[in-house]
Amino acid sequence: MMLRIRTISRLTGIREATLRAWERRYGFPRPLRSEGNNYRVYSREEVEAVRRVVRLIQLDGLAVSEAIAQVVSSPLKTMPGAERLQERFWGAAMLLDEDELSRVLDEAQRAMDVDTYCDGFLMPLLREMGTRLDVAREHLASGYIRQRLRQVLSSLESMASGPRVLLACPRGDSHEGGLLGLAVQLKRKGWRTTFLGADTPAEALRVACEQLRPDLVALSFVHGRSPEEFLTVLSEALQACALSSVVVGGPGAREHLKTVFTLGAQFAESSQELIALWNQVRTAQNRP
Repeated sequence: MMLRIRTISRLTGIREATLRAWERRYGFPRPLRSEGNNYRVYSREEVEAVRRVVRLIQLDGLAVSEAIAQVVSSPLKTMPGAERLQERFWGAAMLLDEDELSRVLDEAQRAMDVDTYCDGFLMPLLREMGTRLDVAREHLASGYIRQRLRQVLSSLESMASGPRVLLACPRGDSHEGGLLGLAVQLKRKGWRTTFLGADTPAEALRVACEQLRPDLVALSFVHGRSPEEFLTVLSEALQACALSSVVVGGPGAREHLKTVFTLGAQFAESSQELIALWNQVRTAQNRP
């Protein structure tokens, strides 16, 4: 796929005049010329190189000449496998190229064990979505990541005797990617997982808890809420899960820790912290 300079400018945030000035001064980027009309056209690799330069300038504070020299000296094809795949993923997301997104994720899955694939590749991509992509591209790319996490989750075998956890995003919260990652981590550690997913109303939590009697309910709050709204939503969820221990997580809960603890829930930042809290609960239940 060859792209015109206007498209490259829109995708990278660099003005057309600036791209032309870089080309004259530094020999970067190096577009081809289209047949007939002699327009500048750029390959996918050139687009990714420009985006890498932009990140080095904005995030690392490098001068333009330093950033370009670093990118030119380490082209994408020479980068380590995982890093190269990540760069290809971001490039495909910027171009809304679904075929390339699928190819990148397929290659990563073939090249990595399940731990590296989920914890070292998919989850870091998911965490960076908000800072790298606009809303449209984030929706597309995060959908592909969630799809792959669901595939991994369904492919893992459940332990017959592990603790049972019910995972959900509460009413009004649609960001389920981090919760999917948690479900994969817990299932790999022997937990029996039931994933209800995004925007789960309190009534659905109540029905699931009554039927499954989970040992633990994990609720992910990503969406920011006012103190009053958070109090209402968490109270509804805790009432629905009254027979189970509840652990909440996510940035939307971190803002309201006093309310979390006052209402009798626990807070965890990771699967390790959640498991530690569960062990504390189990120890307390077994204490004479």
